[in-house]
Amino acid sequence: MKRLFTLAACAAILSGLASSCCNNAEAPKSAIDVIMSRYSVRSYTGEKVSEEQLETLLRAGMAAPSGMNQQPWRFVVVDDPAVMDAMTPWGADTWKAAGTVIVVCGKTTMGEKNDENPLWQADCAAVTENILLAAKAIGLGAVWNASYPFFHPQTQAALGLPEDIIPFSVIPVGIENGAEEPKDKWDPEKIHKNRW
Repeated sequence: MKRLFTLAACAAILSGLASSCCNNAEAPKSAIDVIMSRYSVRSYTGEKVSEEQLETLLRAGMAAPSGMNQQPWRFVVVDDPAVMDAMTPWGADTWKAAGTVIVVCGKTTMGEKNDENPLWQADCAAVTENILLAAKAIGLGAVWNASYPFFHPQTQAALGLPEDIIPFSVIPVGIENGAEEPKDKWDPEKIHKNRW
């Protein structure tokens, strides 16, 4: 009986968390729904996301798989427009309209000897996708903007990152202004079985 109560209590808490962080938007019902309905959002209302929503996104990011379980991901949450301007040579209008960006960074070294971590980019890509899917799931808009290998030195300098912490992606997150349709990227001609 105690176990049933505990499970019921956990379900109620998770349900409350989901409803409180979803911005009153109807969230997709399953992981497949989220994946298939995700699209890049570049137009925002300017309303900032809550700290609770940001934590949900960061927790989802840190749930990503990691080569050798190194978990090289590091994050910088930026909501200062001046810092956003300093991060990119191309202007940061989309970022400022979103109000907040999550900069996914990777620690390029590992272990006590600070050996090179050859998997940091793959791990940071997994983190980035998790955050994008979580944003969709809780009713937020987001888009994957590249930092590495394009303007990462400028971003690194603007954020004051150590030498072995490289900014991999910049993810604006916010309340979507309008709605778009996801692109249908299914192409069976790109699939091969057993051999090319």
